[in-house]
Amino acid sequence: MQTKKQNRVRKGAVAVEFAIVAPVLVAIMFGMIQYGKAFEMQTQLQNAAREGARFASMDHTGMLSNGQTTNQKLVQEVKNFLGTYGIAANDVTVTVKDHASPTADFNLDNPANDLKLFDVKVSVKYSKVSLTPVQASNDYALTAKVVFRNGKATISQ
Repeated sequence: MQTKKQNRVRKGAVAVEFAIVAPVLVAIMFGMIQYGKAFEMQTQLQNAAREGARFASMDHTGMLSNGQTTNQKLVQEVKNFLGTYGIAANDVTVTVKDHASPTADFNLDNPANDLKLFDVKVSVKYSKVSLTPVQASNDYALTAKVVFRNGKATISQ
């Protein structure tokens, strides 16, 4: 049978154990939240790249502003898509490159590029989507790329 003194000693031990374990558990919890956020942003970048490539493959007659190229509209669409997730358009980099020659830009409006493969690459600095501050030396870009064929699908009504 335990006495009152023994119960008080045991309660003190539990408090000390909790004080030691709690910071570790909190750090693990915040790490999991941060990792989840990065994973979510990576998925959204992939979705945005896919949406941009899908737009490029559509018949976009009447969708372009005066003087706007298909490449410019694709970039605008990708940035608008990511804007719905709270990512500022200025923080997003979108490139459209020739798949056969990755350093060359790809002109979606050029008829010579019909049925050729192109890459849509979307990137954003991790510090722009992180829940916690990121030191410049530890910052890196989250990127996603999708390869698509330049062909126009006509939308019938």
